[in-house]
Amino acid sequence: MSNEQKVLIVDDSPSILKMLASCIKGLCNINTAHSGQACLQIAAQFPQPDLILLDVSMPEMDGYEVCKALKSDPVTASIPVIFVTGLQGEKDEEKGLMIGAVDYITKPFRPAIVAARVSTHLTIKLQQDKLNQLAFYDQLTGLYNRHYLMDVAKQKMQAAQQQQHPLWVLMVDVDHFKSINDNHGHSVGDLVLQQVGEALAIDDETAVTARSGGEEFVILFDQCDDEEAFNKAILLLDAIESLDPHKINVTISIGMAKISEQDKDFDSLLKRADIALYKAKENGRNRLELAF
Repeated sequence: MSNEQKVLIVDDSPSILKMLASCIKGLCNINTAHSGQACLQIAAQFPQPDLILLDVSMPEMDGYEVCKALKSDPVTASIPVIFVTGLQGEKDEEKGLMIGAVDYITKPFRPAIVAARVSTHLTIKLQQDKLNQLAFYDQLTGLYNRHYLMDVAKQKMQAAQQQQHPLWVLMVDVDHFKSINDNHGHSVGDLVLQQVGEALAIDDETAVTARSGGEEFVILFDQCDDEEAFNKAILLLDAIESLDPHKINVTISIGMAKISEQDKDFDSLLKRADIALYKAKENGRNRLELAF
């Protein structure tokens, strides 16, 4: 458990909000909301809460409805919810757990019990976040790994096909990386990959940047037209060329493909980007080639 973790307390009663906040003061950062709608808005914003204490009996939108909405949205589905309620029947507790809550605290509550349960679930959340870090992120660069890339790519592919919006894939390879390792050592090579990865991480909520293996990276972005996509790719070429790790000249080659009717799955789209990358290397490196 970390004091940097965030707990959102949701209750329409200001006195209950104050009491719950006093129970967990010092364990975490605390935010509050007075309604279900406010809870949903706050939960979807970054940085997100690590845990939500949610009152069941609220006007307009009760806690059960709020929890269902949280769990049905991929953005908020992983946030654990503890119901806080005056309802003490077994069916009420069962209902809350069935729709996705991790625990149930009944009123009148004891401060020590609230603190203990919040502490327990914050610890579990921290452990889960660490496991996700190992499962989904590349340990050298901090970017997403290939496993995560393939999962999210399938989702983006399906959304692009259903909604008829663009999806772009960039295959990126560091030029002459073997010679960097041979001439400067693997520790310097790792530093180069870290700096390249940082430069490739596009500051865009729709973009996904992953290290697919070795000196290869894959970038996905959507919701942009051809000119915007091309400009983004050119900016990446310039950003990498401006790097100067250990006074080493570093460049990349990019193969770029846009989803089309011929792409029945993501593997097909990725293969076209890979072919374009091969052409970029054949044509002199430090350049971008578009797939057709």
